[in-house]
Amino acid sequence: MTSLSPRTTAAQEPETVSRTGLPANQLAAAGARRFVRTLLTERAAAPGAAAITPDLVDQAVLLVSELVTNAVMYAGTDIDVVCRLEYGHKPPEDDAHRPAAARPAARPGAAPGPPGPATVAVVLEVSDRHPSRVVRGGVDARSGEPGFGLQLVSALAESWGVTYRKSTKTVWFRLEATEGEPGAAPAGPARRPHGAATPVRLPPGHGGRPLPGDAAEWVDRGGPSFLAETSELLAGQLDQDMVTALAAQLLVPRLADWCAIWLSVEGGRMALSRVWHVDERRIGPLRTDLERDPPTDVAGAGGTPWPWPECAGASPTGGSALAFPLVARGELQGVLLLGRAGRLTMSDTVVRIVEDVARRVAQAVHTARQYTRQTTISLALQRRQLPASLASIPGVDTAIVYEPHGEGQTVGGDFYDVFPMGDRRWCFLLGDVQGKDPEAMSVTGLARHLVRLLAREGHGVESVLGRLNLAMAEESAEAVEQGGEQASSRFLSLLYGELAVDPGVPGARCTVASAGHPPPLHLFTDGIVEPASDPQMLLGIDEGTEFHASTFTLAPGETLLCVTDGVTERRCGNWQLDDNDGLVEVLRDGLGLGAKALAEHIRRAAHDFGTGPVEDDLSVLVLQAVMMARGSVG
Repeated sequence: MTSLSPRTTAAQEPETVSRTGLPANQLAAAGARRFVRTLLTERAAAPGAAAITPDLVDQAVLLVSELVTNAVMYAGTDIDVVCRLEYGHKPPEDDAHRPAAARPAARPGAAPGPPGPATVAVVLEVSDRHPSRVVRGGVDARSGEPGFGLQLVSALAESWGVTYRKSTKTVWFRLEATEGEPGAAPAGPARRPHGAATPVRLPPGHGGRPLPGDAAEWVDRGGPSFLAETSELLAGQLDQDMVTALAAQLLVPRLADWCAIWLSVEGGRMALSRVWHVDERRIGPLRTDLERDPPTDVAGAGGTPWPWPECAGASPTGGSALAFPLVARGELQGVLLLGRAGRLTMSDTVVRIVEDVARRVAQAVHTARQYTRQTTISLALQRRQLPASLASIPGVDTAIVYEPHGEGQTVGGDFYDVFPMGDRRWCFLLGDVQGKDPEAMSVTGLARHLVRLLAREGHGVESVLGRLNLAMAEESAEAVEQGGEQASSRFLSLLYGELAVDPGVPGARCTVASAGHPPPLHLFTDGIVEPASDPQMLLGIDEGTEFHASTFTLAPGETLLCVTDGVTERRCGNWQLDDNDGLVEVLRDGLGLGAKALAEHIRRAAHDFGTGPVEDDLSVLVLQAVMMARGSVG
């Protein structure tokens, strides 16, 4: 929110102060530019402010954008921008070269002489709340350290500095201008006719010096660290829209007054991804104009001249625009279009800088697209490893909590399923494959589908575990035979059971067995908790292992809790959650909760037990018998 000090009542005041606050996000630099440009443009129209010229406004906007960008990148706190304008007059020409003591004294009652040319000083301060962070710039920039924006400030500002306070750090600069001196605008309103000047490239070897009759040079305002800063900001960006957003704000206003970035899409078409302009009011109209005529043929090197869009604005001599292809790995990723007011020549140096930026943007877009493509494929494959939904069991409420370990994964080493068998029988399982890599994920899908196949062929709980154990042992032996002793065996823990619901009989008959898995816990209505099965061998270790199941009745109001070791082995220092029957106490504390609420209660207890992040897949399956409406079992 912008606020003015009580002194800002008129442009003739010797000093005015305005300020605004900005959040530390990617829009902060744009907000600072808009604040400074609007403020200085309004002040320039007031009486006595002839020294505020368009060049002075552009320099102030450029430098405040640099400082705010640095504050966002390296401090990351809220930002305050303060703009102070100091008005004055130069002494008359005759007195300008005399010392003050030698100037004639004014006679009493005499009218004062005409004032000298108007002057103005623009002092801009950018403050953040990270006073311990050293401002980088100057000599440090040559060593490759981040944050080189102060080199540009040093080159353009009359003076600048850094002020450290207990809670804030302020970087400031001062620009000065005098009415009538080079860069000052003549009195009266300026006319800005639009034109369509064609950009000109200097011939090779010209060295950047304008030839007689040439247009002005396309100036590089990026500074020596511009390419390094571009690489740093684009590195690690895995969203192509974020890449184009950052690239546009890097290029404007350092290398261009506006820019547009198209990205190639299916069918060889171009989609306009980002448009940016120093005057943000022009962004919408400029986007509409450019969308009507997407690029179709952009030459390779040096840039291709582009017709100047009328809504982009222009200087009295028109405007220049060049298009550069975005090419990475031999493929066209899109097109970068840069525009700047005035009839300009682009030297070989500037062309090389723009082409270098274009290569970096193209590579970042290519990387982001590869990541998106691989992520899409991975997510599609992962979704096949788990059931789309859990089967509904009459008289039994079910709930699942599933949190795979690993960023960007929807499936890990844990897996679950609840599926119907017919004849009023349902099967449920909760398993955990050793490891968290893609091979572990592939075993989850194999085990789940094999259990379904064996169950539907009529195998009971003990038979399913025995046959799955044999399959896992055979696969481990084959892996060792093909990969040698370095090949890792795959072990599997599994809790598997059946529920039988009889018409007219409340609750369900449960048969369950645990193979190397944390035993399921049976919560009775009086708060008593008992293990529902005995611990047995992991699957895949010994192909001759025999498994035994336990059978009991799950009465209405009673709960069967099944978890993986991501819950029981959740650590807090040297302690695990299930030490001293810790999970039993957590389950007892949830007495009276419904299935979904109880599953969330267990999940929250696991997270709250330790101070660090969960380091394993976390799975909770709750089966809770409820009173069944008459006639609801088919």
